[in-house]
Amino acid sequence: MAKKGKGNRVQVILECTEHKDSGMPGTSRYITTKNRKNTPDRMEQKKYNPILKKVTVHREIK
Repeated sequence: MAKKGKGNRVQVILECTEHKDSGMPGTSRYITTKNRKNTPDRMEQKKYNPILKKVTVHREIK
């Protein structure tokens, strides 16, 4: 049987920074996981924004 416990993996939400500033309706968000132990600070990744139709920087929220 697998060991159960609090683990280091947590779910995070990434939100587009350019879309927020553009004032267009809607949002571009992605849900992913990160290792809390290896990455204690906020995550930042380049992801595709389907509304702006280009790759933009997405930052962790909350």
